[in-house]
Amino acid sequence: MLAGETVPRITKTLPVSMRALRKTERAPGLSLEEVPVPALGPSDVLIRVKRAGVCGTDQHIYSWDRWAQRRIKPPLTAGHEFMGTVVALGPAAKGVNIGDRVSAEGHISCGLCLLCRTGEAHICEHVEIIGVDRDGAFATYIPMPDTNVWRLDPSIPDEWAAVFDPLGNAVHTVMAAGVSTKSVVITGVGSIGLMAIPVARAAGAASVFAVDVNPDKLHLAERVGADATFLANDPNLLEEILRRTGGDGVDVLLEMSGSGAAIDTGLAMVRNGGRAALLGIPPDDVNINLAERIIFKGLTVLGINGRKMFETWYQTEALIKSGRVDLRPIITHLLPLSAYEDVFALMRSGKAAKIVLDVEANEESPR
Repeated sequence: MLAGETVPRITKTLPVSMRALRKTERAPGLSLEEVPVPALGPSDVLIRVKRAGVCGTDQHIYSWDRWAQRRIKPPLTAGHEFMGTVVALGPAAKGVNIGDRVSAEGHISCGLCLLCRTGEAHICEHVEIIGVDRDGAFATYIPMPDTNVWRLDPSIPDEWAAVFDPLGNAVHTVMAAGVSTKSVVITGVGSIGLMAIPVARAAGAASVFAVDVNPDKLHLAERVGADATFLANDPNLLEEILRRTGGDGVDVLLEMSGSGAAIDTGLAMVRNGGRAALLGIPPDDVNINLAERIIFKGLTVLGINGRKMFETWYQTEALIKSGRVDLRPIITHLLPLSAYEDVFALMRSGKAAKIVLDVEANEESPR
């Protein structure tokens, strides 16, 4: 070693290879492979992944829909929701220690563009998202910049800590929409839509209605605090929402599904002068009558991307520690990484809400 040269700080000698769930070709599916353990940059933190959440974005990547075809460039390790333990530090890494229990913000911003310099790094012009633009967290190890690492409060369970990313999406959407004392409709109660219900309650929403195509998800929405739930194909849906809001429509739409039909219906349910916060990612282009749904109604429409760094993380932690947001009914499955085919089959079936992967389980059996 040359004089003055610095080396990574590690807990012990690391293996040379690891398991990773990869998109290896431009086609449906993923494969569990053995790949090299990633190298660390000077300010990077190497995290041994313990739990990882499975997201609708991962489903897009698995199924290889039009969104994924336009965005994803294989080969790529999937996964962007996770928690684990710090096992190595780059020579210049700060703010964390080996052995720390952590999660991390998966949007890696450049720090130099207009948005980064004006407090909106979550929509950085040059953002790289783990599991989308660069290798992600469905792997034994993941390197992250020290500035993206979030030290976890010891009171937060592993499975909850692994899904701070999607919970943060729900928190960001609710807070941006300003739901206090408002009537709210949530279109799409997958895992993030379900999380948004208790978050909206904690933020002071006067009433919360949920709309989805899946009766089981609607039943779960009632369990976590929705005042009323409706099937998306109910021919009386708009009439019933109007009846429950004095004929005006809801104050706020939180759109979580990404379905073009749900976006259209959701906008129809919002009163003149209301607000719509759109988080769901459509798999294809959406056809909306802008004049009728937005312009003539004078709606304020918000596009929601990720989480504010790190305002949303502090809000999310505060909500969890307050006891006002309970994720136990929403995290319906904990499965090993090797069962990924079963995971995506469950997601397609609509029989799961939030699935968390046990990344450490069966580590000796890649396939």
